[in-house]
Amino acid sequence: MFYEMEIAGLKRKLPLFPVDKETQIAAFIIFGDVEMTKAAAKELLEKAPEFDLLMTAEAKSIPLVYEMASQAGMNDYIIARKGVKVYMKEPISVKVNSITTHGQQYLYLGEDEVNRARGKRVLIVDDVISTGESLQALENLANEAGAKIVGKMAILGEGDAMERDDITVLAPLPVFDTEGNVK
Repeated sequence: MFYEMEIAGLKRKLPLFPVDKETQIAAFIIFGDVEMTKAAAKELLEKAPEFDLLMTAEAKSIPLVYEMASQAGMNDYIIARKGVKVYMKEPISVKVNSITTHGQQYLYLGEDEVNRARGKRVLIVDDVISTGESLQALENLANEAGAKIVGKMAILGEGDAMERDDITVLAPLPVFDTEGNVK
């Protein structure tokens, strides 16, 4: 089963996958879709407030923030990592539970990223906002780093996320029952 939709002027067929016994989600995978990455980055930048630095979580939205930084003429962005790397000095961390990843995880910023974010106007970007757990974790990290969050954006807002007034998205993405009907 697929869900067909238009995002940033481009049509895509998203396959449906179960997340529990009653619910399926449409999988939006930006990896490898250069056309979508460029188009979504352009549209998000058109809606973005003024910012100094982009921030996202590892991994699916990395191509998006790279393209947004490139189109904005910037030479920097920050990735919250899912694990501590040997080169990360004095990492800070927050817990996160994501609908697309089983179990509890952590996101980390190293001292270098914290220093780059401190006092900056940070725009948090993700590919899809669903439960808001990853978004909240990014907000917590940015706040702990001393950044000023000026906006939160995603390509898609899934399910109840569309009812939030604190995020900007390009398109809504419904959730589905086991038969593929919109809930």
